[in-house]
Amino acid sequence: MRRFVITGHRACTTGDFKLDDLAGGAGRLDILVRCANSSLFLSHGIRKDVEVYLVLEGGDDAPKTVIFKGEHARYLNPDERSTASLIRNALMKPVGKDEEVQSTPGVYVTRMSFSDVLRKLSEDGKIIYLKEDGTDCRDYEFPDNPVFVMGDNQDPTPEEEAMIESYGPDRICLGPVSLHANHCIVIVQNEMDRREA
Repeated sequence: MRRFVITGHRACTTGDFKLDDLAGGAGRLDILVRCANSSLFLSHGIRKDVEVYLVLEGGDDAPKTVIFKGEHARYLNPDERSTASLIRNALMKPVGKDEEVQSTPGVYVTRMSFSDVLRKLSEDGKIIYLKEDGTDCRDYEFPDNPVFVMGDNQDPTPEEEAMIESYGPDRICLGPVSLHANHCIVIVQNEMDRREA
């Protein structure tokens, strides 16, 4: 299983945002939507071996995490508006502290924080921190069950970085220039696909 964790520092945690204002009123939710799509979609299908954890940290109801599980995903289309609508539907579901509520097939919402997500996923996966000063991905041997961690348009805060580092992550970089988070995901997927082919 390949897992991607993206933290949205200002991403709205309630479902009251407008689908035509994802970059503004929804707190840069557009970035998380692109990351989900880049993680899950193939040209004519959905990756069944991928899970995406979108950690939303904006607003009074934070934190919440929306999870996409490719193996069970239905009604998922490659346009941003459709994915944002699935996220909004998930955020409108009432969810208790230790619950994981399914809103549509393959889409879930929880009250897990960034640290909760890392703790859960580190139990059976290796944390990999995508960072400009890491090992070049072309010289890196990807482990089974990798958990790729990245920020949105902001780097992880010092506290978040300390949490990541506490798991002894592998640090990898994807090239000599900084890239958008969703582009990083496409490159990682391609590197792994090529090696598994």
